[in-house]
Amino acid sequence: MSASRRYLWWGLILGLLLSLAGLGGLYLAGFHLMRHGVEPSAPGTTAAPAERKALCYVSPTNPEFIRSEAGKDEKGQELVPVYPSAPGPQVAEGQKLKYWVSPTDPAYVRTQPGKDPKGQDLMPVYVEKGEPGAAPKKEKKVKYWVSPMDPGYVSDKPGKAPCGMDMIPVYEAEGGAQAEGTIAVDANTLQSMGVRTAKAEVRELSRTIRAVGIINYDETKLTVVNTKVNGWVDRLYVKITGEPIRRGQPLLSIYSPELVSTQREYLLALKNLKTLKDSPYPEVKESGQRLVEASRQRLEYWDVGRGQIANLEKTGEVKKDLTLTSPVHGIVMKRMVTQGQYVQAGMPLLEVVDLSTVWVDAQVYEYELPWVKVGQHAEMTLAYIPGETLHGKVQYIYPYLSGTTRTARVRLSLPNPGIRLKPEMYGQVVIQAPLSRPVVSVPAEAVLDSGEKQLVFLALGKGRFEPRAVKVGMEGADGWREVVEGLKGGEDIVTSAQFLLDSESRTREAIAKMLKSQQAAPGKEGAPAPPAPAAPAAPHRH
Repeated sequence: MSASRRYLWWGLILGLLLSLAGLGGLYLAGFHLMRHGVEPSAPGTTAAPAERKALCYVSPTNPEFIRSEAGKDEKGQELVPVYPSAPGPQVAEGQKLKYWVSPTDPAYVRTQPGKDPKGQDLMPVYVEKGEPGAAPKKEKKVKYWVSPMDPGYVSDKPGKAPCGMDMIPVYEAEGGAQAEGTIAVDANTLQSMGVRTAKAEVRELSRTIRAVGIINYDETKLTVVNTKVNGWVDRLYVKITGEPIRRGQPLLSIYSPELVSTQREYLLALKNLKTLKDSPYPEVKESGQRLVEASRQRLEYWDVGRGQIANLEKTGEVKKDLTLTSPVHGIVMKRMVTQGQYVQAGMPLLEVVDLSTVWVDAQVYEYELPWVKVGQHAEMTLAYIPGETLHGKVQYIYPYLSGTTRTARVRLSLPNPGIRLKPEMYGQVVIQAPLSRPVVSVPAEAVLDSGEKQLVFLALGKGRFEPRAVKVGMEGADGWREVVEGLKGGEDIVTSAQFLLDSESRTREAIAKMLKSQQAAPGKEGAPAPPAPAAPAAPHRH
């Protein structure tokens, strides 16, 4: 055997011997301490009160310096004796007792000393100086007992849970009756859950509505040029679509045999009137006057201008063509006639539109329609005019939706100097839509929306929370939502971890219903409560 292996074996044997020596020393030290205890009294005799024996002696400046006998430490200081603690809590002399409480459950209060459900000695609580009276707190009433491992296992009596552990009491809430579903959570749990609260506010809500806008012409400024006589287009002065025209500008000339014969009739009526002017019979003179007026009115109905009629009266020459002039300023949007074409009365020839003012059709989603009102200010930007914002007003909201896009048509009116805005251009429309009055509002994340109802959790203070059904309205752009009913301004509400509170509230509600059914049918022991309904899904926001 080599020298290194021999040394290894000797080291192991030496270590084992040192371990045995240490254990023996500890055993002897414990036996020496037990000798200083109280000797048992002889049977049949009454033991006198034993003098308190010190467990050990310790240095007043070095807690690690411990001896079994009285003496001094290395600094020459007298060792301080350490006595065993009293077997139970003692009432201090000269102090007035208030009540007894569990050291781990402050809600477990009694008027007499004893033990709590966990077997721990109750601790005394004294009346502080200046505190009036020494009346103890009233004993809390146990509502039901629950398993510490399975909150769904409840009973109206104390006992053992299926896991073998003692059931824990749940006490009724202080301050009288509470709303169904009210829960209480301790401070440590609240912190771990991340519960945050906010106040319901009475505030003004607004929403910024963004939509795509399409520029269109003003339908009230659209004019259709037609003729009231049959004939042929002898000359067309406007031959290009998109050409700007002015009021009174000639558009086309029409040759109409009917118009020529009517002019001749008018000239004959004028000549006849001059002949009958000196007639001694007033009836004949009036008849000639009526004939002139009828012929003149017929020419006016056919859109013959007063200047042309005056020229006809002055020259006495029948014009072959009727010249149609533009009734408005604008742009020729459509040309439906060609030079030399035969046209009939009422046939549309040209479409002229005035683009000094244009319409913008904004496509607004249906859920945003309640915010839009006639007369609201609107802004529009176009890629065609970068860096410039156009201003207008909401003029009309159409009473129907598009079946394909599910959007409503909202019409704006914009001035168009210089004809910069062209029909069929696209732009971005922004409408600032405030509510007409302040309303009770809460953060949108505070509302639990299950589709059938909406809930918020009220923070009652001291870790207590109460679910309350509310009716919500419109949602603003800043993350706040209107509450139509069920809530008042200034109330504290929970804005985070509501799903955990909702789950606990539903569990408590199910337990309360089960206990009522047990009271209605006595004799049934603790049973697992029905499963709590699942927490509602988060609301979908647009």
